[in-house]
Amino acid sequence: MSARNVAFVAFQDQPNLGIGYLASVLADEGFQVEVLDYRKGFESILERVRELDPLFIGLSVIFQHYTPDFANLVAHLRENGITCPICAGGHYPSLESGTCLKEMPGLDFIVRFEGEQTLLEIARQLRSGRNWRSVPGIAYLNDGTVVETPLRPLIPDLDSLPFPTRWGFDLNCLGIRATSILASRGCPRNCSFCSIRMFYSIPPGPVRRTRTPENVIAEMEQLYRDQKVRIFLFQDDDFSLMSKRDRAWTWRFLDCLDRSEMKGNVAWKISCRSDEVEPEIFTAMRDAGLMFTYLGIESGHEAGLRVLNKNITVAQNLQAVKVLKTLGISLDFGFMLFDPSSTIDRVLKNTRFVKRICGDGSAPVSFAKTLPYAGTDLESQMKKEGRLRGDVGAPDYSFLDRRTEEWFEYLCEVFYPWVYGGQSLQAQLRWAAFEMDVLDRFYAHAPGLEEHKKRVHFLTHWYNEIYCRIIEDSSSYFRASRPDTSQALAGIRSASEQQRNWIEDQLAIQRRDFFTDAKFPLEIVLGNVA
Repeated sequence: MSARNVAFVAFQDQPNLGIGYLASVLADEGFQVEVLDYRKGFESILERVRELDPLFIGLSVIFQHYTPDFANLVAHLRENGITCPICAGGHYPSLESGTCLKEMPGLDFIVRFEGEQTLLEIARQLRSGRNWRSVPGIAYLNDGTVVETPLRPLIPDLDSLPFPTRWGFDLNCLGIRATSILASRGCPRNCSFCSIRMFYSIPPGPVRRTRTPENVIAEMEQLYRDQKVRIFLFQDDDFSLMSKRDRAWTWRFLDCLDRSEMKGNVAWKISCRSDEVEPEIFTAMRDAGLMFTYLGIESGHEAGLRVLNKNITVAQNLQAVKVLKTLGISLDFGFMLFDPSSTIDRVLKNTRFVKRICGDGSAPVSFAKTLPYAGTDLESQMKKEGRLRGDVGAPDYSFLDRRTEEWFEYLCEVFYPWVYGGQSLQAQLRWAAFEMDVLDRFYAHAPGLEEHKKRVHFLTHWYNEIYCRIIEDSSSYFRASRPDTSQALAGIRSASEQQRNWIEDQLAIQRRDFFTDAKFPLEIVLGNVA
């Protein structure tokens, strides 16, 4: 066993900042850290683990529904002779450590909540051959009994952490490099469907902490100089706009950015709530490079917002969208067409709402159902009502109305190829929207740009129009509960497939023709520029 090597298994669609921070802390202590991409498959991971002979293996379980897959990976490693300690971390393992340990035989321990100091201490213990079971912040099984050591306080000063390690910069658009970045940790809001508040509430310490603007700008400048990054995707659960103190932080950040070498040369994206969007500060943010905002809207009717505990109104959501459009800031939004309160009428209200905010093609509509993830108030409520079903990998609940349940199942089948997977039409439209933002910011004089934008907006508008029409046309059949509707519903599905294929074909043609006419080199269009 190497006394220096540490292996993590994680998803690497974008830089995994959680693992990046863990790796940087370990690297400062002299450990050699390697991240193995989960998507490469069990055999590839096994082969590399054998080569590394690591001190321990850490699994980044960032999505609860991947728990069974990670359990199978652990079993595969153990069955093939890997004996080093294997641990897991993430929201689900932290909140349900006992269940997770029992579901993943062969796992040695869980790192609960923030793991930088915990894993560093574990690595030191293993390197020196000492017992790790008394280290604070972990959970493990002892003869079938779950043992949880005392919780470690949350890190009070995020500036004290080294910048996260990054293993590549594959995320780029039209030759412009982009990467994820974090300015804060935690969120004081308490939406019923989200486990973030619980994750940061259980350990001692404030539920939200923010790096200083100077520290964030220093990391951005390093990435800008050394890696040529020009687009920064802030992954904060909620960017600093919530309180007077938060807004003061943002004004200071804008001032630091204005005085940096990046002034006028970078673009960035944030996520926030609708009640945080106000014209003055967003105008200043736009002028400093903010090109994209993701809004946590979630529902288009008051009953749904109450169920989700958003503490926000439909009017506030509409106003935020209006402000962003007026300022020319692109938007996307979280939205759950179905939630535990859903009836056919309420889903139709949601449909009318999305028509209002993106009927112009400003963003593609998604198809989603609120899920009762572990540790959330929603999960507790569904248990209390006897509606919780499914399993750890796929937690779910039943709707109160049978007709709504049947309708949802039908729509899942219809919309699956529209919205799921990296090559879905929804993903392609979102990428096209991101391309247009990059074109506006970095290639504003490309020939035919305005016509290209109009065409993509039209195709997104038509996508949204057909999406809403499918929902509206099919609703009447399920509302009536007539037994002779299968032929009509099959017709709606067939027509939707034809429309989806047409939009997809037209989008491909539009992108090809625009980039050809604008004389973009093929390697830039494909995003392969170093």
